[in-house]
Amino acid sequence: MSKILIVEDETIIRNALRKLLERNQYEVSEAPSVKEATSKFQLKDFDLIISDLRLPGAPGTDLIKLAGDTPVLIMTSYASLRSAVDSMRMGAVDYIAKPFDHDEMVNAVKRVIGKAKAATKAASGTVAASTAIAGMIGASDVMQDLYNRIHKVAPTNATVLIHGETGTGKELVARALHEESNRNNHLMISVNCAAIPDTLIESELFGYEKGAFTGAANNREGLVAAADGGTLFLDEIGELPLEAQARLLRVLQEGEVRPLGSVESRKVDVRLVAATHRDLRKLSKEGKFREDLYFRINVVQLELPPLRERGRDIINIAESLLQRYCAQFGKPQLKLSSAAMDAIMSYNWPGNVRELENAMQRAVILCEDSTEIGDHLLSIDMDSNDDLDDNTGSSVLEPARLANRSAGAASEDLSLEDYFQRFVLEHQDTMSETELARKLGVSRKCLWERRQRLGIPRSKSSAAVGSAK
Repeated sequence: MSKILIVEDETIIRNALRKLLERNQYEVSEAPSVKEATSKFQLKDFDLIISDLRLPGAPGTDLIKLAGDTPVLIMTSYASLRSAVDSMRMGAVDYIAKPFDHDEMVNAVKRVIGKAKAATKAASGTVAASTAIAGMIGASDVMQDLYNRIHKVAPTNATVLIHGETGTGKELVARALHEESNRNNHLMISVNCAAIPDTLIESELFGYEKGAFTGAANNREGLVAAADGGTLFLDEIGELPLEAQARLLRVLQEGEVRPLGSVESRKVDVRLVAATHRDLRKLSKEGKFREDLYFRINVVQLELPPLRERGRDIINIAESLLQRYCAQFGKPQLKLSSAAMDAIMSYNWPGNVRELENAMQRAVILCEDSTEIGDHLLSIDMDSNDDLDDNTGSSVLEPARLANRSAGAASEDLSLEDYFQRFVLEHQDTMSETELARKLGVSRKCLWERRQRLGIPRSKSSAAVGSAK
């Protein structure tokens, strides 16, 4: 049973968190301050320390140095991620924003403890450390899992479907699968199905015979045949027309390709790697993608996480891009300012790595300072974060009705959801909506939607405070 120390001065949160972790089979100790934690316990005896950032006396970050090899997870209820970024620079293993739901906390605890134990085993030689992929940057848990799956799948001939948002690096994964396979001495042919007009896609993929159509003056080999012995990477396969899908299915089932206008087929040995950002299962039910082809290509599916879910990887990628573009444009080596790091960590990056590349390239070109990149040079639209918060943030806390709560319930039995409700109810008469949202670490839109879902009406006093400011 893993041992966890909670250092939190708010009794409600400390007790709720203790009960949550104990229900998940962890041995939990607690303290209200750094001073009491260090005087009462041996920090090295714990597998994880969960500490609030702001504590009476010394801040929670002091535990990072005092804990030695014991990982420290920092909690913060402040909307600005500057404190979280600073904490991670000081050595915090991760941070989590308050309020958070039960699953979010339990998953974070499992991830941190599991990673620490794996590192210990690797250091002792009992387990080989996960090998990164050439061209891919990231040491987060989700990326380590992806690397491991690539290493397992690459040596086989299995068809692979890569799923991920635009700009996450699906072609890098396809390249890694090819390079680690026994086909790496043959070609990998990459085709963006969305970039070729529907009228040309079949002739491009499967080739054609002379006279097959107007303008076909000579025989032409298709890209499928060109990939014989190697790998065919079809990016955005969801955009492939139904007629071309039928021909592709024949290639996969029969191992042969027939050019347009030809009566003869040619045997080909091709490994297919496909990629998409769309839900192919849904498209197949709507008749927009062949169901038989979907089941044929969905042998092994690799999921690429969006940039916003990769934690500290974002800063590592940004710094790597910064070095690249400084060299490319002949600029002295620049560094990211604290404000720029805050902006990078708090932005949602809907365009993922591709958008980050553009932002870093733009910043290097426009930078007139010889030392560092300021946040204003990134030119990212922070207001767009609210849109994503509206779609995802409201699901963080499960709806709960205040009317169903016993009036005599002890404060120590309150859940983290109850804490959100109590905080709003106790402070909305003295704080504006903007202040409430900032303290809770959410946007104003998110706060409004959670009010609706949790049944917390906005008081007249709160509205008056907001209008007065």
